[in-house]
Amino acid sequence: MYKRLALIVLFLAVVAAWVQFDLGQYLTIETLKAQQSTIDSFYRANPVLVLAAFFAIYVVLTAMSFPGAAIMTLAAGAIFGLVTGTILVSFASTIGATLAFLASRYLFHDAVQARFGDRLKRINEGVERDGAFYLFSLRLVPVFPFFAVNLLMGLTPIRVWTYFWVSQVGMLLGTIVYVNAGTQLAGIENLSDIASPGLLVSFAALGLLPWLGKWIMSLIKRRRVYSGWKKPRQFDRNLVVIGAGAAGLVSAYIAATVKAKVTLVEAGKMGGDCLNYGCVPSKALIKSAKVAEQMRHGDRYGLERAEPRFSFRQVMQRIHDVIAEIEPHDSVERYTSLGVDVVKGYARIIDPWTVEIACDDGTIQRLTTRSIVIAAGAEPLVPDLPGLAESGYLTSDTLWEEFAQLDEIPGRIVLLGGGPIGSELSQALARLGAEVTQVEMADRLLTREDREVSELAQAALEASGVKVLTGHQALRAETHGGTRVLIARNDEGEQALPYDALIVAIGRKARLSGYGLEELGIETGKTVVTDEYLATVFPNIYAAGDVAGPYQFTHTASHQAWFASVNALFGQFKRFKADYRVIPWVTFVDPEVARVGLNELEAQEKGIDHEVTVYPLHELDRAIAESATTGFVKVLTPPGKDRILGVTIVGEHAGELLAEYVLAMKHGLGLNKILGTIHTYPTMAEANKYAAGEWKKKHAPEGLLRLVARYHSWRRR
Repeated sequence: MYKRLALIVLFLAVVAAWVQFDLGQYLTIETLKAQQSTIDSFYRANPVLVLAAFFAIYVVLTAMSFPGAAIMTLAAGAIFGLVTGTILVSFASTIGATLAFLASRYLFHDAVQARFGDRLKRINEGVERDGAFYLFSLRLVPVFPFFAVNLLMGLTPIRVWTYFWVSQVGMLLGTIVYVNAGTQLAGIENLSDIASPGLLVSFAALGLLPWLGKWIMSLIKRRRVYSGWKKPRQFDRNLVVIGAGAAGLVSAYIAATVKAKVTLVEAGKMGGDCLNYGCVPSKALIKSAKVAEQMRHGDRYGLERAEPRFSFRQVMQRIHDVIAEIEPHDSVERYTSLGVDVVKGYARIIDPWTVEIACDDGTIQRLTTRSIVIAAGAEPLVPDLPGLAESGYLTSDTLWEEFAQLDEIPGRIVLLGGGPIGSELSQALARLGAEVTQVEMADRLLTREDREVSELAQAALEASGVKVLTGHQALRAETHGGTRVLIARNDEGEQALPYDALIVAIGRKARLSGYGLEELGIETGKTVVTDEYLATVFPNIYAAGDVAGPYQFTHTASHQAWFASVNALFGQFKRFKADYRVIPWVTFVDPEVARVGLNELEAQEKGIDHEVTVYPLHELDRAIAESATTGFVKVLTPPGKDRILGVTIVGEHAGELLAEYVLAMKHGLGLNKILGTIHTYPTMAEANKYAAGEWKKKHAPEGLLRLVARYHSWRRR
């Protein structure tokens, strides 16, 4: 702190001296012409002293960002000649520029990054990747003030050595021009005689050279990628989309909307995982289970308790009825009417422009296409446990059809997995009367959330009848005397968990095999590897949704689909980087857990300074009226600022409450804006306003309030 203060004081002192003694009067063409013969004589008598003094003065002028560098460069040519002057100015200007760069970084970099780090993230990433190109272009174009370049680049993460050598090379041409002009000083009346419009245009053209080189390298890279593949002369389609889940449907919809010829290929059910196996059926199940729980605890609402009586088959039938009601939105008929060519079958990418489809009717169809979007989705992750294959296990995909055949819910259910899917299913099935044992290897449920969120979720599941076994590792599945059991182990040893149904819900993995990625050499890890534009190693093949990661949410898949399809169709003009800055998600246990942005756990892991504001729902009127007081709104902000870094909400309708914060973060609105917004009374949404109020109270201007109190006291006299 004191070093920064001393540096600022030194800078101000030098500026004051510059102004006080009007030193700028000596850095004019007139003064240089008038003193040229005197300086020449002194230089011949004291060459080393003049060279050293000139070098030092030039470095100081540049480091302090004072005007006059152009005059000094002319002077170098007039006094020392072209070769010596160029060498002298080239190194002096680079050293001075680097000192200004370092001063800017030392004084302002941390503060600027702390305040605007999120907004500068893409710029930082771009500078880290292409900083040399940016800087070289700026150095070649004199219309950009060099002192501004020095100061602004100091706020970025560009490396010092990169900054030095690029500046040295980039400024060399301009230095030669000005030093050479100095050798002809008599013919120069003002700087515009040197920096003519034609010269500036030439420099600007030179500034494009790095980017032209980059484009050429990109073109060479594309040719290498496509070498060995024969590109068709014409194409049957503008776009082929593989997979009709959320990402595939949106991609096809966008393509059809902009009148592109698009084929959508789906091997299974239209609507993908979310409609048929995930979001829709699970939420329908959760609703039925919640009603059963409310009946069972009617006394909470002044009613008599009533044990719910129901047919499990009818509950499952309702779930399939809900799916059937939503199905037309994602149907073949609807998308055909929109102009999409929908083909049922298995797609395989034969080459970068050809897709072969094994159609359900037994025919084989081959389509050539300009671009491809892979939206193959994900599938349940199944651990390699001894005996599991023979155990009759179910997954979050298969349980819906299996359970639909049952009149009664299985009496004993063992569920593997303590993440969102496992927790939602465990609570819902327990509320419908099953004896559910949930097995999780980690020491808590919902490990991506803050610890108190995990603890609250576990308490809610246990209150619903779930036996939660954290810190337990599943070892194998066995059959003992006709009873199927899962063997799990914790610190105390092994235990056998009998079951009538075993559900594996430990997560999902991207579908990466079966449609030609291996043969094409498209890189995969846990997902299809893409760049920031969602393109694979082949610039015309994109991936979106669960198969691309990094999130496995339906809303993220739809979000990615826009970028993938637009880049695929119009990337030759403009490509858009996928934006993951504000991604919300909800775990639909009861009470719900909703989050956007950072939580405390992530902020601590990333070393991000933050403060926490919490508003408990037991203070909210609407929550009290609904006997739904469990939970809280937790907001993370930078110290002393109302900018929202992240929000976690636990409570009734948390997913809906979160939307206000998602909007605020997306558009840069802080807690003061939320506090100043009228919220209907009495609603759960008021919790957001009150959370903002809690932040405001913590940052009340106490000194000012004391003065105001004295003022009011004086007014009463």
